[in-house]
This record gives sequence, C-alpha cells and structure tokens, in this order.
Amino acid sequence: MINGKRIAVVMPAYNAEKTLEMTVRELSDLVDIKILVDDSSKDKTVALSKQLGVHTFVHDSNYGYGRNQQTCYREALAAGADIVVMVHPDYQYTPSLVPAMAGMIASGVYDMVLASRILGGGALRGGMPLYKYVSNRFLTAFQNLFLGVKLSEYHTGFRAFSRQLLETLPILENSDDFVFDNQMIAQAVMFDFRIGEISCPTKYFEEASSINFKRSVEYGLGVLATTLSYAAHKMGLIHLARFDANGRKVNQQYYSEYAHRS
Repeated sequence: MINGKRIAVVMPAYNAEKTLEMTVRELSDLVDIKILVDDSSKDKTVALSKQLGVHTFVHDSNYGYGRNQQTCYREALAAGADIVVMVHPDYQYTPSLVPAMAGMIASGVYDMVLASRILGGGALRGGMPLYKYVSNRFLTAFQNLFLGVKLSEYHTGFRAFSRQLLETLPILENSDDFVFDNQMIAQAVMFDFRIGEISCPTKYFEEASSINFKRSVEYGLGVLATTLSYAAHKMGLIHLARFDANGRKVNQQYYSEYAHRS
C-alpha cells in the first residue's frame, strides 16, 4: 500500500513455469494483491502460481494476450485495487520497479505509467533484437506525431494504471492479441489521461517470451491501424466504440464464463 492506496500486481501468463518464481519472489512487500491469469498453459504455471500464494485464475482456452489482460484488470478491480501494475511473469522486466511505478500513480500526478526500455539507452544492451529496436523507434515517432504526445516508446509490456483509468477506458473493445497494449495507450490519450514514463532495464533470454518476426510484423501493422483509426475518429471521419465513452468497459461482467478461479 502506498499513500493509503491498495496495489495489485497482475500477471498475464502463458507457459511461464520457468520464470514465474523469480518474478514473484522479487515483488515488493508493498504489493497488497497478487493475481495471475493463466491463458490455458501447457506447463505447470497454474500449480506453481498457487504454490507461491498467488490468486490464480484460469482461462478454459487460449484466448490471447489481450483478453488475458482484460481478465487481469477485472479481477484486480473486483479485489479492491486502487493501483494495478501489470508485470509479465517471463522476467524480461525487473519487478523491483513496481513500487516506483505505483508511487507515480499514488502521487496523483499520473494515471498511467510506462516502464520504458528506451529511456537510459539500455534496450540494445539488454539484448533487444536490432530489427525490433528500429521498428520500435519508427512506430514511436509515427504515433507521437499522430497522437500529439511525446513518449519514448509505446511498446513496453510493463505498465501501471489508476483504478479510474481502468474503469473508464472501453478496453473490452480492444483486440485479443498483442496490439491490445497499444490500443490502451491510444485510448488513454483520447480520454485525456496523464501518462508518465520511468526508465527500465530489460533482459532478452531464451525463457523470456518474445513474439517472432511474423507476429512482430502483424503487431506493427496493428499499431499503424490503431494510430490512423485514432486520428480518423478524432477528426470525426469514423466512429469507433474503442474510442467512445459508451464502449464496453472491464468493470462490466463480461468474461465470467471464460475464467474461473483455481
């Protein structure tokens, strides 16, 4: 708890058995709620999660990274979290930054905090593939231009949110796939939430999940589509539920049939 605000860490997991314990062990005692949502893993992620004392929810099928996050946030809000920090259980990002990120939200200055691999210049040193670094820089410049903000990167999977943001954004309108992350940032900009960044080292190794080249290309195209659709909606050329205040929100009961607590 920070400044009287309950902190939840949510971990969207798929086959994270090899790195889950390292991730959980490094979480601060300031974390009040630990939640893992398993997207129908084939390994022992669920058993290990329960053994580590983490509140564990299991999808009955592999629905995708985006839908996994939707369940994460729904369960965190239901558990009474005021601040929610998403930590990938693949140990690519350091969990020790959770208190700093949560503190930025608890201060009331920011509604969303992104842990940037670009700030501090550690991305390539941490092993980020060169093609991913180049595409990251191009897509970030493109989005900064069209969204009218200035972030160092949009593609980190380590991020923190206020309860108000999670209850406001219509994230049930987003993709079930990896572009979900990017759509959330575009929504936060659309709804005038305040976004902060913190420098974060990253590690690329065999057990850390990383999408392949084909999926990376699909993600990049999804980012371009998200950005252009944001601009078109903003100009009134099209209307998308994703950017509409009446879009479906995560605090609505929508996924109860897909997830169960294990």
